[in-house]
Amino acid sequence: MTQPKPIIGLTGGIASGKSTVARILGELGVAVVDADLLAREVVARGSDGLREVVEEFGPDVLDSAGELDRPKLGQRVFGDAEARKTLNSIIHPRIAKLSAERIALAQQSPSPYVVYEAALLVETGAHRGMNALIVVAAASQVQLERSMARDGLDEAAARARLDAQLPLKAKLDAADYVITNDADLATLRAETLRTHHAMIERFRTSPSEA
Repeated sequence: MTQPKPIIGLTGGIASGKSTVARILGELGVAVVDADLLAREVVARGSDGLREVVEEFGPDVLDSAGELDRPKLGQRVFGDAEARKTLNSIIHPRIAKLSAERIALAQQSPSPYVVYEAALLVETGAHRGMNALIVVAAASQVQLERSMARDGLDEAAARARLDAQLPLKAKLDAADYVITNDADLATLRAETLRTHHAMIERFRTSPSEA
């Protein structure tokens, strides 16, 4: 019987670069399951998830094409704990079901391990059920500048989002591996490759899996 591949959590703060790390790992042949992409899939046009979101929050959360207007919905739930709780109760069970299906599929790939990329792994405690956790870390000022550039936010809005997230120290305390992303892409690629090799060495069950 084939031994299951290790499941490695990948997380980080806003604009820390975890998606870039996931892309680099994918280029290295690692199977990556992206929770954010799954979150979009479960509320795609025509889905039961979208229907339930519209029933709860109203048709004005849709754009002109009938797709979920994620920025508008984000504004509705940001700062409203009850609205966020309601939204999460609709989306999270669907993401969990789809995640399990995609991870099971990834187990059939030649990847040496499977990465599950999600923003809230530590917040939800989901990392405890995984074989290891990678945290991508960046200085708060770097996160702020990247968030403003990437999302078109002014400084106050970007800072409010950073302040609302779990402190980086809590994620670092839970991490098995830390990838620091304060420099350029070449440095990040080298850091990611180093971590990749460390995990292959740690979880290797046969030479063919590398």
